Amino acid sequence: MTFSVPVLLFNMLVFRGSKALRNNIWYLHHVFTPTFLLLIGIRLQIEGSAHLDPNRSYIIVGNHRSSLDFIVNAAAFPGVYQYLAKQELMKIPVFGWVVRNMCLIVDRSSAMSRARSVVAIKQQLSAGWSVFIYPEGSRNATDAPLAPFYDGAFRIAIQTKAPIAVQTIVNIRDVSDSTRFGELKPGNLRIIWDKPIETADLQQTDIESLKIQVEAMMRNHLQNEA
Repeated sequence: MTFSVPVLLFNMLVFRGSKALRNNIWYLHHVFTPTFLLLIGIRLQIEGSAHLDPNRSYIIVGNHRSSLDFIVNAAAFPGVYQYLAKQELMKIPVFGWVVRNMCLIVDRSSAMSRARSVVAIKQQLSAGWSVFIYPEGSRNATDAPLAPFYDGAFRIAIQTKAPIAVQTIVNIRDVSDSTRFGELKPGNLRIIWDKPIETADLQQTDIESLKIQVEAMMRNHLQNEA
């Protein structure tokens, strides 16, 4: 990540505003992440990406067990997106700078911050971005395939009427069985995209059933691999 900072800074000097942001995120997703994975010997087997329409914006949700996930998430998505990130991540050296400048930030303890994040997400979706949210909230440190899901991603999808794109990283433990970023090993990693779920006709009363539906989709892939 550190060697990419000069590239990002240069791009911010040459371009301005949303153009610089899109260029930088495209670079991180489609240049840095594939190069990084290639160098450490991790090969991605991506299934179902044909379900994704490059002309649509999505609320993307994915399972989260490893510190490698955010790199895999990006490499497996054909377009560009912003993460909805918790503000605590801004305290991490170098990575915190990237979070501050390239993610949508939310203070989960503040109702006002959560409301502002919904407004920001609506604006980004309208501008052609997708937004990635981990429904588990943070890394799953349990032995269970998934940690309990929060309502937030599903509430936001219904509020914005954006379709939900469901990404499942199936066998992350084959290459990263640790929360520490340095403990990685070569191997093949399987990522599955399910057909996006439309939310245009859903109401807030559908949050629970939508959450259960997405969880079942991910759990099915994870259990079939076990």
